Amino acid sequence: MVERFFFVRQEDFHEDSHSIMLLSGPSSCGKTSLLFQFAFNAAMEDNIGDRKVVFICNRRRLESKPPYLSQGVDPSSDIFQRIQMKYVDDDEGIKKYFAAFHFHDIFPAAVVVDDFGGFFDERSCQEKYANPRGRDLAMVRTLSLCHNAIIHANEKEPCKLLFSDTHHGDSPRLLFIYKRWVPSIFTIKGDGSGLFLLRSNSSSKSGKSERLRTAKYSIALQYLFLEGIIEENQ
Repeated sequence: MVERFFFVRQEDFHEDSHSIMLLSGPSSCGKTSLLFQFAFNAAMEDNIGDRKVVFICNRRRLESKPPYLSQGVDPSSDIFQRIQMKYVDDDEGIKKYFAAFHFHDIFPAAVVVDDFGGFFDERSCQEKYANPRGRDLAMVRTLSLCHNAIIHANEKEPCKLLFSDTHHGDSPRLLFIYKRWVPSIFTIKGDGSGLFLLRSNSSSKSGKSERLRTAKYSIALQYLFLEGIIEENQ
């Protein structure tokens, strides 16, 4: 449901939705802001108890381009105390976090990874795996590790995982890799007038037919602003 990326009335956060998701869009379309709103919405859920929402990102990139809040979100809200920032520099940091995931006594309600593909340096991965497709191999191994960690967590209590990545053109970069591990993919594209369209490219977890929803939004005056949600029958 595209609503989970905006400050609007939310349905049950964990109901009939996949545990692992990808948000993919072009540069400068507000992906980090959408991820941060997703984290805020997850932390706002009454049924998560004392569990946190973990936001994994590169500190330098985040500080150079901080996320914008949705209109109506109080910057001093106590909800932000439930969001735990975790800064990593490369894919090794992500792998270390998820390799130790099963040691948690209490799993987070959600884990968000900002700019997942940006943690994999092309040259370093090629040298490490002695393979021109080293970056692909590194991403596959890390996605597999993340997938297994989240499946394990969900055996005990609901836990979501959301990645973001940057794509150029009409489809997510390395979509063939993501599709193996990520059942729910949201894509963003510009509409040519300065607005962006966010759409889900997957069905509900139960496989039920559902109305497709496209969210139209803008980034203006340092706010994430939802212009409206368009519904159409599948």
